[in-house]
Amino acid sequence: MSDAPIYDIDPPAFWADPYPDLAGMRARAPIVYVPQLGATLLTRRDDIFDNEKRIEVFSSDQPDGLMTVLMGQNMMRKDGAAHMAERKAIFPTVSPRTVRDTWTAQFRAATARILDDLAGRPGFDLMADYAMPVSAEALKAMTGLTNMTAHETNRVSQGMIDGCANYAGDPAVEANCHDCTASIDAHIDAMIPVLDAAPDHSLLSVQRRAGLSDAQTRANIKLAISGGQNEPRDAIAGTVWALLTHPDQLALIRSGAATWLQAFEEYARWISPIGMSPRRVARPYTLHGVTFAPDDRVFLMFGSGNRDERVFADPDRFDITRDTGPAISFGAGPHFCAGAWASKALIADVALPMLFDRLPDLALDGDAPFGGWAFRGPLRMPVRGPVRGPVRGAARPV
Repeated sequence: MSDAPIYDIDPPAFWADPYPDLAGMRARAPIVYVPQLGATLLTRRDDIFDNEKRIEVFSSDQPDGLMTVLMGQNMMRKDGAAHMAERKAIFPTVSPRTVRDTWTAQFRAATARILDDLAGRPGFDLMADYAMPVSAEALKAMTGLTNMTAHETNRVSQGMIDGCANYAGDPAVEANCHDCTASIDAHIDAMIPVLDAAPDHSLLSVQRRAGLSDAQTRANIKLAISGGQNEPRDAIAGTVWALLTHPDQLALIRSGAATWLQAFEEYARWISPIGMSPRRVARPYTLHGVTFAPDDRVFLMFGSGNRDERVFADPDRFDITRDTGPAISFGAGPHFCAGAWASKALIADVALPMLFDRLPDLALDGDAPFGGWAFRGPLRMPVRGPVRGPVRGAARPV
């Protein structure tokens, strides 16, 4: 372990709301060691931004890490040339052009079907009935696993997330994670002959055409599902919650003074769906007087950096007009989220405007509790307001 100052947390309280502790960490020292997490935490934005790029020190290659052990060594757990080779191989799936020309129309069609299914209902759970299937249908198309149901996509994603955060070593969590990865492998097996016969832009198809090994292909699809389901799901529901609880901000969008993209990017700063990314120290290193030894575990706390008082004025306030350029919601270095363009299109161009267009009187109908610190989002979100039919001649959303 490093010799950073020790900062103790209450894990249940930290899971329920990490922001008071994160503010306390930033105030106490640039870097702290949290014994309850067994890791040294970088909590200030500039330190994270600079040191995420120092892959020779803070390595993503973690052979004994939970993600590698449970899901295989995906490209996010590789550095340098190995990482870039796989990133290049998957680019045809996630490029801005493919998102624009291929995926966005599919996102709109699937979201319209989901809204049609909700039509006439006086209320529903926005997490379970809207954000979850919207995210899942997009992910099914992009991965190529169109044979998987939305509910199964959500289940296996959550199971892998729980497994990767299972630092307490709960055997039931690990067993469930193995069950989830086995389900993904079975769905991949069924789709390989289909996509080999009719190639498309999906992740399974482009990786096979690029010549990646079967192990690489499967590990990267599991990576895409582990992050590509819960993060858009949580961001869709969370941004809706933020706008409903800040009606002045929603009014800015409806008046044309702000955009849905601004709302999403500010939400991703304010309540970071991806709150942390782990690293392994590869060689001795000293930062701010703290000495790191090889194999120390380091957490880059994106959720903390996005509320750093040194960078953002009044950082605990949700303000869609602020400059979110310095935010590190999608990372900052060579591991900048490859799915960023798809996420922005799905959330800002499709999920948010289509929801508020079809449900203009949307309102919360009870508590919407949040949870998590490595990954954070609403646990449920009851809403009311009947979904109306498609509006003929409606203007294109902002």
